[in-house]
Amino acid sequence: MHHLSIDLETYSSVPIGKAGAQKYIASDDFTILLFAYSLDGGPVEVVDIASGEVLPSWLRSAITDPEYIKHAYNAPFEWGCLSKFFGTLPPEQWRCTMFHGLYCGYTAGLDATGYALGLPEDKRKSNTGKALIRYFCVPCKPTKSNGGRTRNFPKHDPEKWALFKEYNRQDVVTEMEIERRLSAFPVPDWVQKQWETDLIINARGVAVDMDMVRGALAIGAEEKADLMEEATRISGLDNPNSVKQVIRWLNEETDSEEVVTSLTKETVSAMLGRDTNSPDVQRMLEIRQELGKTSTKKYDAIEMCVCPDGRTHGLLQFYGANRTGRWAGRLVQVQNLPRTYLEPLELARDMVRDQKRAGLRVVYGSVSDTLSQLIRTAFVAAPGNVLIDADFSAIEARVISWLAQEEWRLEVFRTHGKIYEASASQMFGVPIERIKKGNPEYSLRQRGKVAELALGYQGGVGAMRRMDTGHQLDDLSDDEVPF
Repeated sequence: MHHLSIDLETYSSVPIGKAGAQKYIASDDFTILLFAYSLDGGPVEVVDIASGEVLPSWLRSAITDPEYIKHAYNAPFEWGCLSKFFGTLPPEQWRCTMFHGLYCGYTAGLDATGYALGLPEDKRKSNTGKALIRYFCVPCKPTKSNGGRTRNFPKHDPEKWALFKEYNRQDVVTEMEIERRLSAFPVPDWVQKQWETDLIINARGVAVDMDMVRGALAIGAEEKADLMEEATRISGLDNPNSVKQVIRWLNEETDSEEVVTSLTKETVSAMLGRDTNSPDVQRMLEIRQELGKTSTKKYDAIEMCVCPDGRTHGLLQFYGANRTGRWAGRLVQVQNLPRTYLEPLELARDMVRDQKRAGLRVVYGSVSDTLSQLIRTAFVAAPGNVLIDADFSAIEARVISWLAQEEWRLEVFRTHGKIYEASASQMFGVPIERIKKGNPEYSLRQRGKVAELALGYQGGVGAMRRMDTGHQLDDLSDDEVPF
């Protein structure tokens, strides 16, 4: 079995950070500029494709040959780039050194991982890369001095191009040294198989209802413009979206002795509950709350990353949370979508597609909240298929209980499974039967939830305070919280 270490430098007019690797690669102008490789730990060679060089025939064959295991740092990128030209490559022939580092508890960055491993300078990632990538790998602004061109080629700066080739070469050196040092702690086969499955899942992607997304963006823009105009009319502020300006205005208009210092969601909700607000202050706070819901950032993100095939790709990164091995959300952050309670749901989706803002307000009330609830429905099943939404119930609490061999918690999961209620019962000495809807003790459930979320990974008072976004523990001092 041979081992082939690879690093590519590429060009595309699509911004990879916002649109994701799949859309970047799918661009018509995507091209591979440099192909650096090392066979079985030998000297690194660089094929200058941008200058007309071609891959050796043995290397072209090796890319699809199962006798060659391909290694790369962030291998899904190299795998995706080469799959565009060779067809979908078998995932089982690939190994990702970045994933290997994450599995061992290191960060995702090539440079940061090399530094953490104590790599000597000659094995470390070159620090000249960012400027060279900006010069050769992304479009440039046309100017008189560059002849109005929108892209830099090797001929435009041969010295920089020579440096870029060395940078490409050094990345392979660094990747191989990291892999050599991590080889004492191999990724188990069953975890590697999960990585391979994840590669296929992200390549397949998920379909998007772009008619609804475009409708939501149009309605959201109209709603925001109207709210901003109303806020300006009430407050006289130049920019009622400015936190600093609104805070200053609220402090001038409010009789309360409590000084406003922030406009977080929790702060605004608390202020709306005061009975001392003037009508103008009350309405400004309501507008602030609505503007928070009106945010179309996730719809913007969907529009940015949807590919020519009508699907979004790369929404989850395997082992992105490297302490626990959990997937991490990317691009649209699908792990944090608002819940949907709208009825009838299809009518709301149809109205958004048809951009019937007035109709949404009549049927559902808040346009902003309706758009927020509909975000998750922008992801749809392909014709003839269905989407199944599933999740493990209290998975981290269950695993932590098992690892800690905490018998009373394990018994909760063996029976009723109400861990928030059980924790609150333990914390406050209240029978668990009392912590149910309709009883005043039910408010303790939220305190139990805060404790569950904050303390699973050795959190203390500080973690409890940070997790307590609903201010459930405000009546407890720091000395009382631990007890």
